[in-house]
Amino acid sequence: MTDQTVATAIPQPRAAKNKTASAGQWRLIWWRFCQHRVALASGVVILLVYLVAAFAEFLAPTSEQAYDPRFTYAPPQQIRFAGYDADGTFHPLYVNGYSAKIDPIALNRTYVTDPSVIIPVGFFVRGEPYRFWGLFETDRRFIGPLEQGQPFYLFGADRLGRDVLSRTIHGTRISMSVGLVGVTISLILGIFLGGISGLYGGWVDDVIQRGIELLKSIPTIPLWMGLAAAVPISTDPVTVYLWITIILSLIGWTDMARVVRGRFLSLKTEDFVIAAQLDGCSKMRIIWRHMVPSFMSHIIASVTLAIPTMILAETALSFLGIGLRPPVVSWGVLLQEAQNILAVSSAPWLFLPGLAVIITVLALNFLGDGIRDAADPYEY
Repeated sequence: MTDQTVATAIPQPRAAKNKTASAGQWRLIWWRFCQHRVALASGVVILLVYLVAAFAEFLAPTSEQAYDPRFTYAPPQQIRFAGYDADGTFHPLYVNGYSAKIDPIALNRTYVTDPSVIIPVGFFVRGEPYRFWGLFETDRRFIGPLEQGQPFYLFGADRLGRDVLSRTIHGTRISMSVGLVGVTISLILGIFLGGISGLYGGWVDDVIQRGIELLKSIPTIPLWMGLAAAVPISTDPVTVYLWITIILSLIGWTDMARVVRGRFLSLKTEDFVIAAQLDGCSKMRIIWRHMVPSFMSHIIASVTLAIPTMILAETALSFLGIGLRPPVVSWGVLLQEAQNILAVSSAPWLFLPGLAVIITVLALNFLGDGIRDAADPYEY
């Protein structure tokens, strides 16, 4: 090895070290987060889930309330490739139709897939009209049968002949927005009350902490049931949605307040906080402009881990019948169909909305763990 080769090889580690030392906080967090493969994949999953929620009308084959009593409890259909119908016409994508089957003992009518019936399927097909984002009317669907009126149930049908896949896609918007809006309200309450508690101290801290302990000492489900029961059953579904979001927020802010209080107790003696106080800054300015940005990464991690709790809370309330109610469609409302053991035994696909809950909650937890690990990028 020549002297020139040694001279060019030595500065490389030093240059990489200098690059890390001169990088900003958010860049260091991003570099370490990218090394967390599971968290990165979970972030992609969550992004896709929110895209499904944003474009629910376009992605769903039908509307959430469309039904066809001819196909009650119809089993899921499987998309197949390259088939010919009875006329010899080639179809690149298709599903098989149904044929009715009657149980000679119970005299129940069930549906089974009929390989002899071919229903062509396409992308960007015309279907039931809808108003996209409430702005303009269109009838384009991402996927569906080429001929309207043909059965198309990739996730099967429920007791009224409604498409479970379409209802699951539409339920994504409600369930994910409840978690996002609820966590936003909890974040504001947690930072505000936790910041005041940690910064002021004294009797203010005692009052806020005793209130938090009172809320946390009450059993969660009875508290939810009592607050949800205060909403009249005849209330408009949109109002019920707002009330459920507020109820979940009023319960979920306590953990965030405890975290913020602990951070404020450790930061209020730092030089930059004392300098802001000597400069005449108000308490609110010190909280929002100086102290909160110093541990924003930890707040983001806490928020990411709190969203699954909100989603599960809404699902549990709606499943118990004390949360959102039909005609509102959420994952919890859809799982109410699974309460009937007779229906589940003959139509196990009614549990598929629960699979969406499991995937979303796991992805959010993995994403939160990755952000939490990356929040302190100097620990290697």
